[in-house]
Amino acid sequence: MSKKIRVRFAPSPTGGLHLGGVRTVLYNYLFAKQQGGEFIVRIEDTDQTRFVEGAEQYIFDCLAWCGLVPDESPLHGGAYGPYRQSERKSLYREYAEKLVEQGHAYYAFDTPEDLEQMRNQYKSAENPAPQYDGKVRLKMKNSLTLPATEVTKMLETGTPHVIRIKIPANESIAFQDLIHQEVRFDSNLVDDKVLLKADGMPTYHLAVVVDDYLMKITHAFRGEEWLSSAPVHILLWKYLFGLDQMPAWAHLPLILGPSGKLSKRDGAKFGFPVYAMNWTDPRSNELTEGFKEKGFLPEAFINLLAMLGWNSGEEKELFSLEELIQAFSIERVHKSGAKFDYEKAKWFNHEWIKKTPVSHYATFVKQYFAGKGVEIKEEAYFLSVLEKVKDRCTLLSDFYEQGIYFFEAPAQLDVTAAVSKWNLEKASFFENFCQQLEAIPNWTALSIEESFKLLATEKNIKPGELQLPMRIMLVGGKFGPAVFEIAHAIGKKETIARVQKALPIFNASI
Repeated sequence: MSKKIRVRFAPSPTGGLHLGGVRTVLYNYLFAKQQGGEFIVRIEDTDQTRFVEGAEQYIFDCLAWCGLVPDESPLHGGAYGPYRQSERKSLYREYAEKLVEQGHAYYAFDTPEDLEQMRNQYKSAENPAPQYDGKVRLKMKNSLTLPATEVTKMLETGTPHVIRIKIPANESIAFQDLIHQEVRFDSNLVDDKVLLKADGMPTYHLAVVVDDYLMKITHAFRGEEWLSSAPVHILLWKYLFGLDQMPAWAHLPLILGPSGKLSKRDGAKFGFPVYAMNWTDPRSNELTEGFKEKGFLPEAFINLLAMLGWNSGEEKELFSLEELIQAFSIERVHKSGAKFDYEKAKWFNHEWIKKTPVSHYATFVKQYFAGKGVEIKEEAYFLSVLEKVKDRCTLLSDFYEQGIYFFEAPAQLDVTAAVSKWNLEKASFFENFCQQLEAIPNWTALSIEESFKLLATEKNIKPGELQLPMRIMLVGGKFGPAVFEIAHAIGKKETIARVQKALPIFNASI
């Protein structure tokens, strides 16, 4: 490719960052890095009525957690700023006026009441939602229907107005999409979108084209839901800059939930996150849980997102970010929607927990313990505990349940699995075993196990029948790593204390 690759993610600061948005970032990022290009974040905040305080910083916090750091952005700077559309306001009217001069756009002075009347007047069974299009424009209050002198006077006196694109009639508007190949639109089905609003701010349609041109964007990856806007954008590129300047487009497949496009409501209904990180709406104070707080590693989150609509062509499923950069190909992005499977997402996380050094996520796991009132005093011991239980953890939050007994004696014992075979002989075994434990000079998992098995042989009891009760005594239930490793970790005094405390509970079942 002759041009330097430049891609952009252009979110609106209106709320939480949906996993579909992060996937768009990821595909942009992978493509740019693979090609030695640049990844830009541009904040599209032209709709001030939808602006939410804190949303912009939240977006950058999410990208930082994911490891998808932009080369240029409002935070990182760059040669093509400003990177907030609200700070580029003066640029857009020039291009909108140019379109009017060319005859490709017009001033529209219709009031909200005029527009409502139009919708009611032309509403029918065949056309339930009338649009401001080629059939309607000549019946409205605009510079195509009003005398030129009146238009000039209205502009000079500051009469509120917008600038609309004039969609040509009877044209087939086509482009080559990197995923969908050739896509065609009938211009008669496209309405005259507003390009410049009454407050002087551009709409998305004008701003995205102008900004992509001025920022020298070479490839634009965006969600499939924007495909319907393509004909307006193609015409704007044609009229303003020439189609040879237009970026290559790739419209990414939707991410599907249980009942269509994946939404926040799906997450609330089915109990899984749909945002990258926790988001609290400052207007409603509603909290939406994120993958980070749910206990996902960013490596796993990125990995699962990459596979939602793309595959490498190999059986391999686990990819680091560096491996994804090497393997990614836009040609292997699927055309059809990708179904989000939360169980599969957890599988990715489980695999990444197992393969990642515990020191990488220990600080985050420690927060779960702190939230339960458990203070971690010895870092080396904490890391050793995480290492022992990590194969049993699907989420980082699982480490607390799987590891708390290394720090505290279990508050309750699930004895139901063992009491049916409990008897006086086994009770006697554990009373004697406590005495033997006191005498062990070298406290290791192996020495504890040898003493355990030797005593079992002397009492003619199968060791396997004794290990489950001992596990319940130390852990509280039927889970955890090797029971003798647990005893070694918690120490001689604590092991004996837990056995002695549990014996009356077991004996009560006899």
